[in-house]
Amino acid sequence: MAKPLFRGVCASSVTPFHSDGSLWLERLQPHIDWLIAEGVNAISPLGSSGEFPALECADRRRVLEAAIGAVGGRVPVVAGTHDYSTARTIELSRFAEQCGADALLIVPPYYMAPTPLQVMDHYRRIAEQVSIPILVYHNIPLTSVDLTTEHLLQLFEEGAIAGVKMSHPEPDRQCQLLQAAEGRFAVYAGIDTAAFEGLCHGSHGWISGIPSTVPRPARRLYDLIAVDGNLPAARELWTQLAPLMRLQFQAYHSRGEGAHWFSTMKAALNMIGPPVGDPQAPIRPLPPQHRETLAKMLRNLGYQISDQ
Repeated sequence: MAKPLFRGVCASSVTPFHSDGSLWLERLQPHIDWLIAEGVNAISPLGSSGEFPALECADRRRVLEAAIGAVGGRVPVVAGTHDYSTARTIELSRFAEQCGADALLIVPPYYMAPTPLQVMDHYRRIAEQVSIPILVYHNIPLTSVDLTTEHLLQLFEEGAIAGVKMSHPEPDRQCQLLQAAEGRFAVYAGIDTAAFEGLCHGSHGWISGIPSTVPRPARRLYDLIAVDGNLPAARELWTQLAPLMRLQFQAYHSRGEGAHWFSTMKAALNMIGPPVGDPQAPIRPLPPQHRETLAKMLRNLGYQISDQ
């Protein structure tokens, strides 16, 4: 694995769309410039926030090339190259490496619910075709695949993966993995509901909604815990960030009504940063009843709200 993995907060850059659903790639550069100015340690295009399931492979290539070009080497790029098909995942992964990605983020094959052993073979086959590090995007609710700590350690020992984005709502899954890994490979907090605990347990960084929506306070929280060891100040900051986390994950946790995490994210980015457009259908823009609540939370975090 030629390139070291980052430490800190990683923003999952969004994919801007016009109102007709076509790619709005001209908005990608200002969006990424804003994220970097906010202090992120890395950028991950085409994670969940990049709406990769809504894109054909050709458009995924366009987004990856444009995003890597927009970053321009200023911070590491962890490219999302997920696909159900192993062959297409390899194709996208090789393309991302050729474009200059520093690492790959790959969710397990979804929908068909392959067995853990089949999923492990998926990662092995990808690793044979690229030379940059691979992060497993561990996301049981959206893939129906649960690679255990033992599975993940085996893949690491074989050289197939270099780390894990752990999007598990139970903080102990991060803690268990960190304790078993003993610092040998990277573990990232992958869901905001378990981020504070994960960072306190020693996770290498944080890749989720809050770092992608309000990167400046997310970076501050990481530094307070991981760099300064100032837990009282970190708790105080998390008290300000937690309401945003709870709003974002209303519908996700209830499996029903409430604000959708991605509708909330794009609405927030349009309020405080360069415009990025609305989500692709079936995800809809954030309903009006949640917008003022969101705006108030963003003001409380020190952001100015635009009129757009």
